[in-house]
Amino acid sequence: MLQDKVVVITGGAGLLGKEFSKSVIKEHGKVVIADINEESANSFILEINELYPNSSILFHYLDITSKDSIETLIINVSKKYGKINAWVNNAYPKIKSMNSNTKREYSNSFFDVNYDDFCESVSINVGSVFLCSQRISSFFIEQGFGNIINISSIYGLIAPRFEVYEGTGMTMPVDYAVNKSAINHFTRYLAKLFKNKNIRVNTLSPGGISNNQPSTFQTKYKELAANKGMLESKDICGALLFLLSDNSTFVNGQNIIVDDGWTL
Repeated sequence: MLQDKVVVITGGAGLLGKEFSKSVIKEHGKVVIADINEESANSFILEINELYPNSSILFHYLDITSKDSIETLIINVSKKYGKINAWVNNAYPKIKSMNSNTKREYSNSFFDVNYDDFCESVSINVGSVFLCSQRISSFFIEQGFGNIINISSIYGLIAPRFEVYEGTGMTMPVDYAVNKSAINHFTRYLAKLFKNKNIRVNTLSPGGISNNQPSTFQTKYKELAANKGMLESKDICGALLFLLSDNSTFVNGQNIIVDDGWTL
């Protein structure tokens, strides 16, 4: 499906990013893991090269909050391959709390969220999608074609179902919901903006991804799903491949939801 297509995946060394990269490799695409974590990325590339010896995969350092870093990647990748077909805005960095040195997880209730933490999260996570999209779309306009895929979430679509978090010590962070809903509308904005530019922009919204959450949470979550409940990272890849491929040439400004019916 992706023969010789060059795909840049931000956060390509992360939970979703690794599966996305594998799926592109399986379809004979060329993957650029754009990540800030060089050690994790290089370890993953060794694994991929053992599984798929003839694959084309490389790491390129990327700070998604730095215009210079983004432009350096675009220049280097386009020089190496002669083109960039698609850019996947997948990275979602977790910020450190202003009150500690630990990364904030899904345990910050609304009234406990620090204002500066909230603003930093929105700035980094929405701001980085804006910045990456701005710089790559400028390249795509010059190139004459391009494809941007933003990774959002079901919580960019619906209000939180707080009942599934009861008794788990977890919640749905307000900044996460705000960030993902903003990305959904940003996708529509860009799709309209690039009319007649041969650039398409779409969103992929996964449901909950299994990642060692408490069994109580997973059980409650499954009650609202149609079949499986929480998904694995690999379950999202079919939709991504569709959006990356020529099969979706006239899909533009859309949000594809992969959630086992959870949002129904």
